[in-house]
Amino acid sequence: MDGKPQQSSQNTRGRHWRLWLMVAGFVAITSLGLLSVYHLFAEQSLRFDARLLQPPIIILTSLLLLLYFCADGLRLYYCLKALGYPLPLPLIFKLVFINLFFSNITPMATGGGLAQVWYLQRAGVPISRASAATGIRTLLAVVMIFSLAPAYLLLQDQFDQQSLINKFGPALAVFTLIYIVGLLIVVLRSRWLIAPASSALHQFRRRQWLSKSRHQRLQFSLRRGILRFSRSFVDFAQGRRSDAALAVFWTAVFLLSLFSIPALLIYALDYSIPYLNSVGIALLTTFVMYFAPTPGASGISEGVLAGFFQNLLTPEHLILVVIAWRFLSIYLGMLIGLVLLQKELGKGGRHGAS
Repeated sequence: MDGKPQQSSQNTRGRHWRLWLMVAGFVAITSLGLLSVYHLFAEQSLRFDARLLQPPIIILTSLLLLLYFCADGLRLYYCLKALGYPLPLPLIFKLVFINLFFSNITPMATGGGLAQVWYLQRAGVPISRASAATGIRTLLAVVMIFSLAPAYLLLQDQFDQQSLINKFGPALAVFTLIYIVGLLIVVLRSRWLIAPASSALHQFRRRQWLSKSRHQRLQFSLRRGILRFSRSFVDFAQGRRSDAALAVFWTAVFLLSLFSIPALLIYALDYSIPYLNSVGIALLTTFVMYFAPTPGASGISEGVLAGFFQNLLTPEHLILVVIAWRFLSIYLGMLIGLVLLQKELGKGGRHGAS
């Protein structure tokens, strides 16, 4: 009788320990990135500018953040609705911050989608539909970013195009091709994943990591899950066009609001950089972040944005804009997600103890 509460308490402590270890890794890598920007780009100069706290700027920033977070939630909401699962908006908006938190403490942002699938499953959404909804949401953003970023790079004069293309063009082309082909296989030919996944399970069985009965159950669940996942994409494409169109619309609004954050900060500091240039730089930064292996592209995103803005901002404002951009777009949402997650873990611990 007493063993179960004790085991539950130990499991909860283990989850907390792993969670804080990942957070510590994110903080350490982010700190290294900011230090690199401080020494390499900002000429060891940092000065806070009170113009960022002017009432009109605070109001505009608050409205932009509200649009950013709402659009992030609504793009998932309409993906789910198109698949027949219109969940309550309060739950969807909680998932926005859970996703922000886990995406930024796991490599290649893999944890956010998995966490959302887990929460959606708890809310009654089948795992195939939950996986498809988060996959479609990601695909829509990737298609927009990967279409616009190379075009912007080619059309702009300010980046010394030939030098950039010669240096990074081949590598970016290869990574972009791999990324897009992988996504297209998952979306359009997900059945192709059955053979390699089934082979991996066979290897686990041969090494006696799985019992015979568990191996058979997993093989059945794997095939059924992938087939249902594949069917979900067909249902999204053939479902209500208004829901699919709204998913696309809110994805575009989400990305535009995200890319507008640096533009607003620069406007507050009285720079005369054209809005489209600032948005384009944020677009290119996000494009590069997709290939960063660090948790949430931490340490890399800061350096990329600073590199693009180095010749446009004064050194003391450069790192200030980078920190403010990351705080508004990432750190703030992560903090909210951490609070929500701690509440969830607390509930789980109390339920286990009872």
